[in-house]
Amino acid sequence: MTAMTTRTADGPDEHGAPGAADSPDGARPPAGRRARGPLRAGFGLLGPRHGRHTLSAADLDTLSLPIGDDGVVIGVDAEGQSAVLGLNRPTPYEIVLIGGLWTAQVFALRAAATGARVAVETGRAQAWAQMVHAMGGGQNGLAVYDVGRVPPLGASAGTPVLVVRDCGMRPPRGRVVPGPWKSVLTLLPYLSPVAPRLIRQARLVGVQRMSPDEAGELGRSMGLPRDDVDALPTLADGVTLWCADRDRQYVMTRPTDAEIGLLGTPRRMD
Repeated sequence: MTAMTTRTADGPDEHGAPGAADSPDGARPPAGRRARGPLRAGFGLLGPRHGRHTLSAADLDTLSLPIGDDGVVIGVDAEGQSAVLGLNRPTPYEIVLIGGLWTAQVFALRAAATGARVAVETGRAQAWAQMVHAMGGGQNGLAVYDVGRVPPLGASAGTPVLVVRDCGMRPPRGRVVPGPWKSVLTLLPYLSPVAPRLIRQARLVGVQRMSPDEAGELGRSMGLPRDDVDALPTLADGVTLWCADRDRQYVMTRPTDAEIGLLGTPRRMD
């Protein structure tokens, strides 16, 4: 960018540059010379000179961008890395969590924080009342409905939905099914008789601490290795074994100070 200056007709300008009357014969120089003169004299501001930023074709393969998954941070894995669960999907996504209410409520809070609308289908609305109150009485992304009373939610890419089914040991079959941009998380407090059917339908299964008998039964139905079966009765509060197809990962859910203030510390039993 060059700076603009103002000249006078009969004397030096504000920078001391000679005007037309200062030329030996009193005549103005040709237009071409007037255009080139200030550049030769160094007038104006010249931008910084840098070498070109180039990348050879041979180096393109080494170029990479650290792009992670997009979703809800559900905790940290055994290496201390963030474990992220992509809940907002264009395809139906169903999750079964055999565990405690505390973990399901943390997921609901974090999903709402990402912009999803959360609908809770439950027979114990009082257990969710504090969360609803803290989030503005259901006006800010979380609403609670009686069992079988969840209305059509109109999920879309702009307004994804998470439905949390907290309906006890035997969640009834109903209209709440996953769909595009609508994920469904079914919470089971224990390994119930309907668990095998729900597990077969689910894309992701989370398992928290359970009795040795339950762990053995679950291990047989899901084909878990013996090490995982033996570990399930010993899991600490807040630890979940997540299983998807043949992938398995232990995740520790660590609450924030705000989550502790609202929900308390991690616990398996309610």
